[in-house]
Amino acid sequence: MNKTTYEEYLEKYGELIYTNVGVSMLPMLRQGRDVFTVKKKTEERCRKYDVVLYRRPPNHYVLHRIVKVRENDYVICGDNCMNLEYGIKDEDIIGVLEEFVRKGHKISADNFLYRSYSVIWCAIFPIRRILMKIKAKFKGLKK
Repeated sequence: MNKTTYEEYLEKYGELIYTNVGVSMLPMLRQGRDVFTVKKKTEERCRKYDVVLYRRPPNHYVLHRIVKVRENDYVICGDNCMNLEYGIKDEDIIGVLEEFVRKGHKISADNFLYRSYSVIWCAIFPIRRILMKIKAKFKGLKK
């Protein structure tokens, strides 16, 4: 059976409607509940706070948020992650989140409230990171 890659699918159809796997984009996207639409990336550079679908070699696809735009690459992090990922280049990014559906409501990536959430969520990253580390330590103590 011939498997189509996300790149091939986006090239053919221009957009991908999918549901996420995992918890890295909580609280924005919940596995098994929310559906998102990714548009094929254009030649244009992505913006800070965009959520992008990118390829992590060899064959892993990740949907995370851009937290910093640098001259030649991006710094990216999942909303529910502690570690930043450096060196993601334009050629690694295959799509940009356009919207997601939660409880039957479409939320556009250009929606004012959503953009506000993105800015605030990234601004409090240092605090969230400390809280996640404390939570992980307590979780480890319970075992």
